Amino acid sequence: MTPPLIYNLFPRLVGPLSRWPEHAERAQVMGFNWLYVNPWHYPGFSGSLYAPKELERINPIFLPPGADDRDLGPLRDFLGRMNGMDLPVMMDLVINHTSKDSPLIEQHPEWFVRDESGEVVSPFVCDPDDPEKVTVWGDLAEVDNWSAAKNETSADREALWDFWAELVRDSLELGFRGFRCDAAYKVPAALWRRLIEEAREVDAGVQFFAETLGAPVDDVVALKEAGFDYFFNSSKWWNLSEQWALDQHEEFRGIAPSIAFPESHDTPRLAAESGGREQVQRQRYALAAAFSAGVMMPIGYEFGFRKQVNVVHTQPSDWERRGWDLRRFVTRVNELKLREPWLQGEGVLRARQGLKGDVLVLERTGGNGEGSRGWIVINKVWDEPRDVRLPEAMAGGGYRVVRVMRDGASAEAEPPPGSLRLDPAEVVYVLPTA
Repeated sequence: MTPPLIYNLFPRLVGPLSRWPEHAERAQVMGFNWLYVNPWHYPGFSGSLYAPKELERINPIFLPPGADDRDLGPLRDFLGRMNGMDLPVMMDLVINHTSKDSPLIEQHPEWFVRDESGEVVSPFVCDPDDPEKVTVWGDLAEVDNWSAAKNETSADREALWDFWAELVRDSLELGFRGFRCDAAYKVPAALWRRLIEEAREVDAGVQFFAETLGAPVDDVVALKEAGFDYFFNSSKWWNLSEQWALDQHEEFRGIAPSIAFPESHDTPRLAAESGGREQVQRQRYALAAAFSAGVMMPIGYEFGFRKQVNVVHTQPSDWERRGWDLRRFVTRVNELKLREPWLQGEGVLRARQGLKGDVLVLERTGGNGEGSRGWIVINKVWDEPRDVRLPEAMAGGGYRVVRVMRDGASAEAEPPPGSLRLDPAEVVYVLPTA
């Protein structure tokens, strides 16, 4: 299966639909084969992309002044152009909540969670490290998909689930070819299974990507029967020295293959977190590409943008002057990901020399390489080089070292005897030759 290489076009940063193609074309030149666009629907009073009010209207900020937001033609034209370029687009499928001023609340009051006084409930989340810390999204209304799931013969359930199924079918008809399923663990697996099955009756090649970040392990495991093609993993938060990321990778790889990313629209910009270290920007993308089956990169990462995007406030004037230009590097990594079976599939990861110390030697087996073995060698130190003793298994030959982070053509050579000197923050791939 072709690895999904996803470029996240954050529409608030780009602006009107007329500007989206130029960014999509840049993504395709870098080797990305999926375009992910955050919600484009008409928002509620907060203006948040993730507070959809009306699902058959376009957010006016993505249209020229005075354009009819009920005319989906401009979006249809864009999707047609992307499909013509063989760059499928996935949209955010948000079905666990609406905006709190959505007309659906009045039209279908039984579809929403309510408190003891009958008021619509807003979704919330508790900080796993501090249960007393609760974040409530007051601009949102929580949809009661769970109660509907329990009432299999309920007319209300059928009407609610039919509504979501129609949204999926309409989105496919518009030209979308995939769905990023927002907060997938907050929606019953049975509902996802139905939507996925119905979508595949319309488009057999449609793909569903589950967003499960921050979800309890049991909630992720519960999605196994839903039929997702991929889910997004948490490797972005791995410090390369703790066991949890490898344990999670092992536990979840039986559910579905996963997508890694060095940052997302929900996180701070890595360039800001690293103090503007370009080498760290390269390191985390090279690691994400090798960690799992697919990789995602948000717009601006290639230029070292530092200002975090915001689902309410970001606008095109927030486009930054380039800190650097990593397009050649990203293209090189993506080409390797598409070309090398060892870098494809979910694989099995083991820290054969342990997690302590300044250098991590991560063994990767399986994936689409049919049991082939290689290594991801990482200098954890950002500002100094380090020497690493290579695994004895390399001495028998059959491997090549790919210094993918270096400028120009990637240096490829037989593994040197004994040890290897790594540049600051460098990631090296040791690939099987057969």
